[in-house]
Amino acid sequence: MNFPPVTARAFMAMQNLHVGELAKCCLREIRPILPSLVRMTLLQATDNTQEWTEARKQILSILVGIENANNIVSILQINYHELEVDIKKEQQLRQKLGTSQNESSHCFTLQNGAAMGFERTDVARKVRVVLSELFYIQAQIAEQNQQGTTRNATESLVRESELFDNEIYLEEVTDIICIALAELPSLLNIQEIVDILLYVNNGANVICWIIANMPDCFKEVTASLISNGDEETADGKLRLQVLTALCEMNPSQALSTRTLCVELSKMPSLMLKLSLRDPQDLIAFVSGLLLGNDQNTRSWFAQFVRSSQKRKSDALQLVREELQKQLQSLVVFSLNSELPDEYVVQASTLLRLYCALRGIAGVKFNDDEIHLLIQLVTSKPPPTPAGIRFVSLGLCMLIACPSLISQPNFEAKGIEWMQWLIKEEAYFESNSDMAASFGEMLLLMAIHFHSNQVPAIGELVCSTLGMKIPLRPNNTTRMKQIFTQEIFTEAVVTAHAVKVPVTVNLSAEIPGYLPVHCIHQLLKSRAFSKHKVPIKSWIYKQVCSSTTPLHPVLPALIEVYVNSIILPNAKGPVEHTHKPLSEREILKVFDNSVPGANFDHKKRNYTFEFEMEPSDASEEELVGVPNITSQLLLLYYLLLYEDVRLNNMANILMTGRKVKAYTMDFMSELPIKYLLQQAQKSQRNFGGLFSPLLRLLVTHFPHLCLVDDWIAEETITLESTSRCTVTEFNVIEAFEELEMSSIKAIRLMRRMLKKTPKDLWPLAGTFIRYFKNILRDDTPRLVTELYKQVWVRLNTVLPRRLWTMSINALLPEDQLIKNFSLAQESPCIDALQVLRCDERVFRCPDALSIVLRILQASLAASKSQLSRHIQDKPLIEKTGLVQSEAEREELKMALVYSQETVAVQILLEACLETENDRNLPGRLWALREVRGIICSYIHQVFISEITLAKLVMFQGFHRDLLSVVVKGIPSMHVCLHYIPELLNMPEMEKQIFAIDLASHLSIQYTLPKSLSIAKLCINTLSTLLGS
Repeated sequence: MNFPPVTARAFMAMQNLHVGELAKCCLREIRPILPSLVRMTLLQATDNTQEWTEARKQILSILVGIENANNIVSILQINYHELEVDIKKEQQLRQKLGTSQNESSHCFTLQNGAAMGFERTDVARKVRVVLSELFYIQAQIAEQNQQGTTRNATESLVRESELFDNEIYLEEVTDIICIALAELPSLLNIQEIVDILLYVNNGANVICWIIANMPDCFKEVTASLISNGDEETADGKLRLQVLTALCEMNPSQALSTRTLCVELSKMPSLMLKLSLRDPQDLIAFVSGLLLGNDQNTRSWFAQFVRSSQKRKSDALQLVREELQKQLQSLVVFSLNSELPDEYVVQASTLLRLYCALRGIAGVKFNDDEIHLLIQLVTSKPPPTPAGIRFVSLGLCMLIACPSLISQPNFEAKGIEWMQWLIKEEAYFESNSDMAASFGEMLLLMAIHFHSNQVPAIGELVCSTLGMKIPLRPNNTTRMKQIFTQEIFTEAVVTAHAVKVPVTVNLSAEIPGYLPVHCIHQLLKSRAFSKHKVPIKSWIYKQVCSSTTPLHPVLPALIEVYVNSIILPNAKGPVEHTHKPLSEREILKVFDNSVPGANFDHKKRNYTFEFEMEPSDASEEELVGVPNITSQLLLLYYLLLYEDVRLNNMANILMTGRKVKAYTMDFMSELPIKYLLQQAQKSQRNFGGLFSPLLRLLVTHFPHLCLVDDWIAEETITLESTSRCTVTEFNVIEAFEELEMSSIKAIRLMRRMLKKTPKDLWPLAGTFIRYFKNILRDDTPRLVTELYKQVWVRLNTVLPRRLWTMSINALLPEDQLIKNFSLAQESPCIDALQVLRCDERVFRCPDALSIVLRILQASLAASKSQLSRHIQDKPLIEKTGLVQSEAEREELKMALVYSQETVAVQILLEACLETENDRNLPGRLWALREVRGIICSYIHQVFISEITLAKLVMFQGFHRDLLSVVVKGIPSMHVCLHYIPELLNMPEMEKQIFAIDLASHLSIQYTLPKSLSIAKLCINTLSTLLGS
């Protein structure tokens, strides 16, 4: 063809207006951009610089001797204003008359047709003929679109046109279009002209000429062609042809055009063909489409690949051929199946891409691809992190793409490679300095295959490959047989797993599949129990080797471990259960912590036992350096163990099994409250543990989860704000001089408030010993307030020990209880011992607040202890007086109510005014504040259990306190409902108490109920007086 194409060099020079480069171009390269060059020389220059003047001279020198330049000059000399007016009139006439396929008026009544008329007429008329032909083709296209005519991809949409079908006119016609677009911008739009030229012969070349003369419109035109294109239609194929020609003309914009295809989800064939121009970028680009974060792009490209396989698209086939070449080159580099280190990352990327093509896009591998892939997958990389990554991807690919081992020779090669992995696992891990190795993945896969957990295998494969692909059970049948029968039998799995070293400093920051994943799954499937493989020491070592942030599988590991200890395997013998951790093993982890340093070592008569070989590590090496993570995990183990044990005690007793129980005496040795506070303050590090831990604590240790304590602890900082030290001598000196001067005590306690609770705890015994010193009437209020604040801080470490010390310190000094001392568990058994304290406490508001907090916790602990006792001793044989669990529950609640009502009665009695209150200065103010504190406490008691209000009212109390109680306890209004019952009691004293109570309630609560109760009381009183 004589119609010269636009070269990339000429277009780039024209785009950058690089006159020097244009001068190097030959005449054939200059010819397409001639209209713009000629027009530049004829137009009046707006840039009068010397540089442009020289460039213009150089352009003129290029045009000298080119005959076609003179023709273009004649085209530029036409009166385009007059032409524009005539064209607009013609368009208006065409709209009125309409257009049909056989109409020839567009040729201005030329008898011999458009071609002859174009050849014989003058320049001005030629321009009219070209524009009329374009408008006529545009009208035909619009008419077809209005009729809704559709054509398939094989039908031709090219319009017959004498001007565009004859190559002899094509150059001149294109020159006219280029000049007309520049001179008639209000009449002609480049996008519309391009859309018209799509449907003529040689349209792609003509469009390239036009864009070469208007290079700034390149992006605009390509964006329009892509956004309106559909490759599956005939129209889309025309657009694809034009876009391909444009990108060949301007290769620098090929990547931008490809990006536009991705953003608009259009023209995938063009996108792939553009990618093939740079094969080194092909893998990364296609991987980005299938493995990127854009779900819409992934679905669009995957659908294109699926449909292209059916219709055998040339673009997809070219891509597969290029990928196969790169795959072949990697296989060639891996001589004797040894993959060089410099190609490992590239091989891993290529494996992921083929997995994505198979799993996401549904590509069916041909025989050549399968042969090359199995060779690459089974190659042996060096022992580096990248090599471990490659092996992990290869393992997952064998499962995700079962067609790779569909032939016996390929299957044998895969089995041989996996056996090599097992043998070289330790070598890889020791030389790669990685905590996570493919050995754990192999083990975990074998575990899942043994337990037939196909979804879990799918999650493992998808997580490793980094993509979501379907894994059907029938596709994994052969791999399951290979794993379970030829590589890993269940006995081999369990024996191998327990010998795998624990992960040092295990945390959530360590990626990949670790030994802990394998142990967790084996415990869950009860494989260790089935084959009688001891696992306790491994779990203990891994817990001790854990750190923050907490690894998410550790809580789940503890749960399955606890279940395997207490709950026997339903499919196996009862005796196949694991051993629990001993008390000494647990306490060993707490030894080096500050709370643990204050344990009562006299109680430590526990054994330290391990299920290990004689060559295993020593006790110190196993425990390592205790940290908050291992302590919290062991606390969770203890609480969960006791929870599961108590909930299954009936079944345990019925089967006659002996299950270890951790005593409350042992549990009291642990800093439970301190650990819970640490977990709460650092929930980001213990997110998966704090919630279940709190649930278990609320259930079994409600006295450690009091609302008042939580509110008070919100203001306590865990970091010290003072560097000054506080010694035991400072405490003794300050409180010994308290009676003479309170300055030292105030300074001391203010320094203590700047210390962390952990730092203060070693001084707790000495500090509490001087509790009674603040009870004197002349003690400044600031001292008692500071003492209470320090006590609250100490209460966050070992609260139960603090309560015992506080109760012992407040015991009255009389002959009956001179040598009496409470043990730590005593308040849980008899909560009322808390109120057996120095009577001065009931006139010291801050000391009373402390005692009431201990009382509230002791009552909650007592109730929890009774519930634990019922669970620990279930009613198996109904031979005694109690015949049902409901009766036991009733007896328990009766005991609880009796304790709480007695406590309320004692506190009410403390509110009575005494002779000292009237005589000693300040005591009435103290009494008033004490009454408020006690009424607030009783109100909380009544709100939590409304039955207690009824019991207290029926028991009665001193009538002088009625005004105090009714005004100070908001919940007393419920007693209006109990007055009719009190009035019906036979005792005169009860009836008088009821009438007196009603009178105070009626004054305090002006309710309709109060009026009816008052009337009832008056009637009852009249009856009593009449009798």
